[in-house]
Amino acid sequence: MLGWMLGAAASTAQIRCLDDNVPAAATPAVAAAPAAAEGTPRDRLATLVRSAVERSHAVGAATLLAEAAQRDIDEAAAGHDLQAGATLGLGPQGERAGRTSEGALLRVSGAIQLSMMMYDGGRTRRLVDWRTELAEAARLGQINTQEQVAASTVALALERSRYRQQAQVYAQQVRKMACLTQALESIVATDRGRASELVQARKSLQTAELAQAQAQSQLRQVEVRLRRVAGTDLPSPEGLATAVLEIPALPTALADAALSAQIAQLSAQSAAADNLAQSVELSNRPKLGWTLEGSAADGTGGLRLPPRTAAAGFTVNLNIPLRNPGNEAASDSARKRARAALMQRDDALEARRQRIAETHDQTTASLDRARRLGTALRDSDQLRNFTLQQWQQLGRRSLFDVMSAEAEHYNLRVQYVNALHDAQQLNAVVWSLSRGVWEWLR
Repeated sequence: MLGWMLGAAASTAQIRCLDDNVPAAATPAVAAAPAAAEGTPRDRLATLVRSAVERSHAVGAATLLAEAAQRDIDEAAAGHDLQAGATLGLGPQGERAGRTSEGALLRVSGAIQLSMMMYDGGRTRRLVDWRTELAEAARLGQINTQEQVAASTVALALERSRYRQQAQVYAQQVRKMACLTQALESIVATDRGRASELVQARKSLQTAELAQAQAQSQLRQVEVRLRRVAGTDLPSPEGLATAVLEIPALPTALADAALSAQIAQLSAQSAAADNLAQSVELSNRPKLGWTLEGSAADGTGGLRLPPRTAAAGFTVNLNIPLRNPGNEAASDSARKRARAALMQRDDALEARRQRIAETHDQTTASLDRARRLGTALRDSDQLRNFTLQQWQQLGRRSLFDVMSAEAEHYNLRVQYVNALHDAQQLNAVVWSLSRGVWEWLR
C-alpha cells in the first residue's frame, strides 16, 4: 500500500516537474507581440543607441565645439579681407609753437581708415589650413563621442539581456525545486523517514530563490543606468542574446581600424600641427598691404581758433622683418610638436590593432565555449531527467543525486547565457575599435 502511494506521488511529481521550459515572464503570445511591433533585435538596439546619443550631454558639447571650430576658420580666413575703422575725438586742445599759442575749448576730430593685407608669404593660408584641420578634428571628435556613447549603451543593453535571461533560468529552477519540494511533502506525509530529503529540497529551493533575487537585483540596477542614458521608454530586450553575433573578419577589422573616428581625429590633429608649424615659419616673410585714411577736425572757443582741417592719404606698406631671434626657436618647436602628433597617431593605431586582434580571438573563444556548453546542456538535460525518473519510479537514485544533477544543469545554463553575452560584449568591442558599433547598427 505504501509503495503504491509513493509511486502515485512520484508519478504526479514527474508530470509536474519535468516541464520547466516555459518562460517565467509571460506566455509566448503576450511576450512576442511588443517585440514584433518594435522591429528586429538589431532595430531595437539601434533605436536605443539613437535615443542615448540624442540625450547625451557629452555629444551635445562635442557638437558645439565642432560648430565653434567652423567659426574659427572664418576668423582666420578674414586675415586678407578689407579692414575698416573709424575714430572720433572730442575735447579741449592747446598747442604752443615758439611764442605763439593757440587752442580750442572744444575740438571735434574724426578719421576713417581702410586697409588690406595683399601678401604675407602664405602665412594666412597656412593659418586657415590649421583651423580647417582643427575643425575636422573637432567634427571627428563629435563622431568619436557618439561612438563611445553607442558602445556603452550597447554594453548596458547586453548586460540587461544577460541578467534578464539569468533571472528566467533561476525562475525555472525555483519552479522545479518548488515542485520537487511539494512532491516530497506528500511523500513525507506518509513516510517520515524521508524527512531529510525534504530538508535538502527546501535548501535547494532557497538557494535557487536567492540566486533569482540576485539576478533580478542586478537587472534592476542595469535598467536604472540604461534609463538614465537612453530614457525611460526602453525597448524590449527580447532577442538581444543573439543580436551582436556577426563577427567581422579579422583582416577587415584591422584595416578598418585606420578609418575609425579616433584615429582619423589624431590624423587631423597631426595635419593641423604641421600647418601651424608652416605658418610659424612663414611669419618671418615680408608683408605687403595698403592703407587708405582720411581725417577732419574743427574747434570753437579758446585763445586762438585753429583752422578747420582735413586730410586724406593712401599708403602702400611693405614690412620686411630683419631680425627676429625667437622665430627659429618657435618654428623648430612647432615642427617637433607636429612630428610628436604623428607618432602619437601611429602609436594609437598600433595599439588599437593589437587590441582588435586580442579581442577578436577572445570573441571566437567565447562563441566556441558557448557551442560546447550547448552540447553539454543537451546531455545534462537528459541526465537530470533520467536521474529524476530513476529516483521517482525505480528508487535507484537518492534525492542528493537528483539535486546534484539539477544544480549542474542550471549552472550550465547560466554559464551558457554568460558565454553567449560575453561573446557579444567582446564582439561589440571589435566593431567599436574598427569601423564603429554605431556605424554597424546604422
